[in-house]
Amino acid sequence: MEKKWFVVYTRPQQELKVASQLSAMGITNYCPTITLVKQYSDRKKKVTRPLLSSYVMVQLEEKERDKVFACNGIVRYLFFLGKPEVVPANQINLMQDHLNGVYKDFKVTTLSLGDSHTITQGPFSGVSGKVIETNNKKVKLELASLGIRIILKKQAA
Repeated sequence: MEKKWFVVYTRPQQELKVASQLSAMGITNYCPTITLVKQYSDRKKKVTRPLLSSYVMVQLEEKERDKVFACNGIVRYLFFLGKPEVVPANQINLMQDHLNGVYKDFKVTTLSLGDSHTITQGPFSGVSGKVIETNNKKVKLELASLGIRIILKKQAA
């Protein structure tokens, strides 16, 4: 059987503890984090926070899904249309690359309003989108599959 990435829902503010416990159990997991600088009255402090509140991704075979409930803090799996939600591995890889700052320089030359464009490089490679705005310097692309809009710089002629 093939391992798949599932999403587990955790108790509030338990994401990092759950990820640590899952790792200790030998379960591959991913809890994307960001580092913020918090301003206190007397100091500044760097704080690591989960990017997705109450969610941790786990990589398991379908028959092993019950193993995660041995971990404190997990409430349930995230379901969609009555089935456990499966996140494609390439989406996990894109998120990891993006959060680790892995970017490749790429240029866009000729796109018109309403055109469809598939990104060939960078953190969104392989994702298709529709051009919703364009001017001399940039193109705004809507990636419906990810529910986001990005801006691509046009190459100088």
